[in-house]
Amino acid sequence: MTPFEFKKRLADGRRVYGTLIVSTSPVWPEAVAQLPLDFVFIDTEHVPLDRDQLSWMCRTYKALGLPVLVRIPQADPWLARMVIDGGASGVVAPYVETAEQVVALSEAVRLRPIQGVRLAAHRAGQKFEPNLAARLARNNGETLLIVDIESRAALAALDDILAVPGLDAVLVGPHDLTYSLGIPEQYEHEEFEDAVRSVIRRARARGIAAGVHSWMGNEREGTWARAGANLIIHEADIVTFLRTAEAEFRKLRKTLGDHWQGRNPAQRAPRASHRSPTIKRKRT
Repeated sequence: MTPFEFKKRLADGRRVYGTLIVSTSPVWPEAVAQLPLDFVFIDTEHVPLDRDQLSWMCRTYKALGLPVLVRIPQADPWLARMVIDGGASGVVAPYVETAEQVVALSEAVRLRPIQGVRLAAHRAGQKFEPNLAARLARNNGETLLIVDIESRAALAALDDILAVPGLDAVLVGPHDLTYSLGIPEQYEHEEFEDAVRSVIRRARARGIAAGVHSWMGNEREGTWARAGANLIIHEADIVTFLRTAEAEFRKLRKTLGDHWQGRNPAQRAPRASHRSPTIKRKRT
């Protein structure tokens, strides 16, 4: 799928399916390309990646027909331009809470590389020359802008956020949203579920795609999809590996009669970050 086809499918309200990719192995893209996926999601907010490493991943996956969405470390227009220059098909901006943030991000994505005085003049009403306007549209027309809705403030400002031209989708961040709501990691809580459904309903009513980065199982994701979510980001490569490998090794050890006692606490690996996909898997 090309970035243009991906963007059009989202705009048409059709579902697209992807997963978070953590592995940076050069053999991984070819393996991932065999899966029934429409795109891949790379997170540089919580996953440490060098700029050249990220660009290599973006360009490789795109060459294999998988558009790449990259979450930047913060909602910064400069970072948005940087990852697009590196080969990203779209930008996911974390913890967005105001329409003003979305305007700045939209300008970075849609008007790249216009900045500084020229951008300020455009904001003030100065029109671009026809040739420049056409070139900007051609260069940036396939790039996507997605923002994370992860706080009570973002929910309150959602209508204004959704009204900003150039926004392609909103993505619920479950972990941070539950903390902002005062119900940390209570993913079954009614207030969290109501918030997710509200984001999906309000976005889809405006013709904007919506999704949830979920590790909560197919049934939960299916419920949100039937409610209108069409940006499906399912788990992560490391989560899928852990779940499958754990089941396989437990089955193998049981077959051979070698009961698993667990690790000696003194030998146990250090606990991962609270935002790590490995920890998220354990919450389900």
